[in-house]
Amino acid sequence: MTMIERKNTTLFCLILSAAALSVGAPMLQAQSYVNQKELADILGECEVIGRAREHVGYRYHILYDRRSNDVIARNTFYKIIGDGDVFVGAERAKLVGLLNRTLVPSTRIGDTLIVPVKFSTDFCSYSPFPYRYEGSADFDKLFIIDKTVQAWAAYESGDLARWGIVNTGAKSSPTPGGRYNFNWKTEYRISSLSPPGEQWEMYWVFNFFDERGIHIHQYPMPTGGPTSHGCVRLVDEDAEWIYRWADPWETTLGSGFGSSQGKIKKPGTTVLVIGDDPEGNPIPFLEEKGQPVLQLVSLPGHPYDVPPGTSQQKYFDKLLNRTGD
Repeated sequence: MTMIERKNTTLFCLILSAAALSVGAPMLQAQSYVNQKELADILGECEVIGRAREHVGYRYHILYDRRSNDVIARNTFYKIIGDGDVFVGAERAKLVGLLNRTLVPSTRIGDTLIVPVKFSTDFCSYSPFPYRYEGSADFDKLFIIDKTVQAWAAYESGDLARWGIVNTGAKSSPTPGGRYNFNWKTEYRISSLSPPGEQWEMYWVFNFFDERGIHIHQYPMPTGGPTSHGCVRLVDEDAEWIYRWADPWETTLGSGFGSSQGKIKKPGTTVLVIGDDPEGNPIPFLEEKGQPVLQLVSLPGHPYDVPPGTSQQKYFDKLLNRTGD
């Protein structure tokens, strides 16, 4: 499979009804599909590093057309968010879909979408993570997964570099919380949990819990709540970026090799898995005074406030003269 073919891998999305988008209401789980390659135009590194959060307001939009035509209702929506230009609105609708965890072209009359009051070219303007994480200022790189909002963030010396959405482990096989380090990595891997006669292909695989084989990777992923077997699923564009950005551990055989292939000399980039698994799908927006507001991620005072997730991590803490729990 070529790189272009991989980038055309589809991911599942959820179609949200007006009731589903009400704060705390359950979401409908009809499935639709979107080309992951299209999201590459939306995702990206933060355009400005080290600034205060730019306030982005949000509002509700209910799709409506008096002739009861879903297509016309969507085109009207595109025209509204595109400041009169349907084509601009159709491009902005990709961002709206990602923020709502839905696929706008599949919405229907009566569906409610949460829309930015002002659109920004900087994807980080919509981040649930803070632009600045002072507690991690002494970390060259820090990777964070928040299970509550099902999102990830990459920090460089305390500044947000990039963020995106994820799916963590399902209730039957949750992604364990704690502090880890990236270990080995491989561009391509067949899941050991593949059913007989079927191969679950994973790309941009980066392990952070070697004993249990838990890693992040690209996958055709549902954009709703926790759904995997413990690993963390990402959009292809994000998974490749992290694969090249984060540092693997160093062993006596080089960087990125498994623990059985040499002695570990240096741990890789620190990984935090924080937050609680949502009941069902995540709620990216809350409501205040009748208006939607982004649900923000609460970060620990310092990365070492998060307990080590493995005995290996406790060992690394001792080497660094840290007191792991």
